[in-house]
Amino acid sequence: MERPEPELIRQSWRAVSRSPLEHGTVLFARLFALEPGLLPLFQYEGHQFSSPEDCLSSPEFLDHIRKVMLVIDAAVTNVEDLSSLEEYLAGLGRKHRAVGVKLTSFSTVGESLLYMLERCLGPAFTPATRAAWSQLYGAVVQAMSRGWDGE
Repeated sequence: MERPEPELIRQSWRAVSRSPLEHGTVLFARLFALEPGLLPLFQYEGHQFSSPEDCLSSPEFLDHIRKVMLVIDAAVTNVEDLSSLEEYLAGLGRKHRAVGVKLTSFSTVGESLLYMLERCLGPAFTPATRAAWSQLYGAVVQAMSRGWDGE
């Protein structure tokens, strides 16, 4: 990734990372709106959520949101050296595959991430910022998709 994209990502992430749970909830609410079939993949102690709202308010799912936001934070921190996260991200991909996530769902996750950033940043979410985040997310998905290798 060339400059100034890493700085655009870091700068925009600073605003989002002040309220990770709030913004992560926006991301997942959008994800469930775009791809409702993902909701059944989230079960805790055998409990099936009856609605996205039920899921988004459960303590277990809020913990999942925190973890997702930490992964995004790690990607932002290592934006100029994502190769340092490749093994971790491939392992994360394997975990997602094991619970039934399909690779095709990652495009919906990307749309949901961009939606959340746009909602959080407002006019500061410029086309250049969108392009930088799209590039970063694409690199993360590429590393995570290694968890599906051999299928």
